[in-house]
Amino acid sequence: MSGYASDLLLDTETVSLRDVACAGECRHKSAEECAAATHMVFPYRGVFVRHVGRQDAVGEANQLVLFNADEDYAISHPVTGGDACLSLSMSEALLAELAPRDQLRRGGGPLAFSRQRRRIDPRAQALVALIRHSLRRSKAETLEAETLTLTLVRRALGERTSHATAASFGRQKLVDRAKLVLSSDLARRWSLAEIAAEVGVSPVYLTQVFRQVEGIPLYRYQLRMRLAQALDRLDRAQDLTALGLDLGFSSHSHFSAAFRQTYGRTPDAFRRDASAA
Repeated sequence: MSGYASDLLLDTETVSLRDVACAGECRHKSAEECAAATHMVFPYRGVFVRHVGRQDAVGEANQLVLFNADEDYAISHPVTGGDACLSLSMSEALLAELAPRDQLRRGGGPLAFSRQRRRIDPRAQALVALIRHSLRRSKAETLEAETLTLTLVRRALGERTSHATAASFGRQKLVDRAKLVLSSDLARRWSLAEIAAEVGVSPVYLTQVFRQVEGIPLYRYQLRMRLAQALDRLDRAQDLTALGLDLGFSSHSHFSAAFRQTYGRTPDAFRRDASAA
């Protein structure tokens, strides 16, 4: 496929990890595809939409997108820039041991997830970055990488460390449109009125519905989207002040304080830890 790359980072009897990037050249729905195995996809850069029947899921760095074996789906990229994801797969036996029963759909076919997405917390985002950076640099031994990956799975599927929406079709579509607006320009200092106008509702209704669906306020969701991009770019950034400004923060101190409050350490400390892993 043109504009598509997949690099194998780890492949053991326990887990398989791939770093997958798509240029997102097609803005509209792709031809239908079918996953050969159930796997968990952690977007860390850009955004895409996954279409399964009438259900859509926006994939961006706050979300885990769940692909089921033998389930037809299509992908679209309504926002330019493509996407990059960490894709994780494991045996059915191991998945059944790790995943809460109420998150799995059981039947005559392969083990499958009952929902196609969950919102992950900042610690899971940080684990995605740590695992990917350390494997890319050959800093992590196999045992360490496997252990960190299982920790990521537990956290990404945990009832107290992740969030699954139970919104109506209309409310979920509204929230997804707001996410795409934010993704179109993460550095922009959007006003609530501007976002509400883009999705066609009042500011009051937007804030109420977004919090009901995602469990956190819209402004905090945007902050986590920005910080997730920082996690991706830290290993390549020469100037952390410039990185913060490029992501929409008003100053280096603003960026550093928000990063530390979210991930428990400063951007520079996280970069050092990832390099040493």
